[in-house]
Amino acid sequence: MSIGYLVPPESAIIWRGPMLLKAIQQLLHEVDWAASYGGLDILVLDLPPGTGDTQLSITQQIVLDGAVIVTTPHTLAVRDAVKGVDMFSKVGVPLLGLVQNMSVFCCPNCGSDTAVFGTSEKVKAVCEEHGMDFLGDVPLHPNIGEDASRGRPTVVAEPDSERAKVFMDVARAVGKKIGLEIKG
Repeated sequence: MSIGYLVPPESAIIWRGPMLLKAIQQLLHEVDWAASYGGLDILVLDLPPGTGDTQLSITQQIVLDGAVIVTTPHTLAVRDAVKGVDMFSKVGVPLLGLVQNMSVFCCPNCGSDTAVFGTSEKVKAVCEEHGMDFLGDVPLHPNIGEDASRGRPTVVAEPDSERAKVFMDVARAVGKKIGLEIKG
């Protein structure tokens, strides 16, 4: 399910207040998740960074097993991630860990790695400071976006790649924290 199904692809979603809250309510309470997918083991909500109405409304409408914070190693992104950590802590949502996205660029031609957005020291320091587990480094690799555009996530399109291994390791770690065994 995606909010993108509710608007034309070329349209921006500029909802605030009541419209946004109604959309969240419908997503959480009116989608028949069990009928659509034969039961729901886990619901992942991919939210924009920040601590706005969307995040707060979700924490008030459903019981969450936890939050996974995702950030790049860029200084501004890490600062936003810390705000998310603070918000989820204040509303009593367990922090399951942190994932560093776009940690390094993997050159498809020469195979070398470049830390385009900075090194992981700041991200790992956030984990240490807030008592969170560091769940993994997702590289910046062209195939991740290309796989997603084709509707085949990297774990399906390239299951033996290092990228897929990172995604599966993160999924297993999160699953273990909430009492689910992730196979594969």
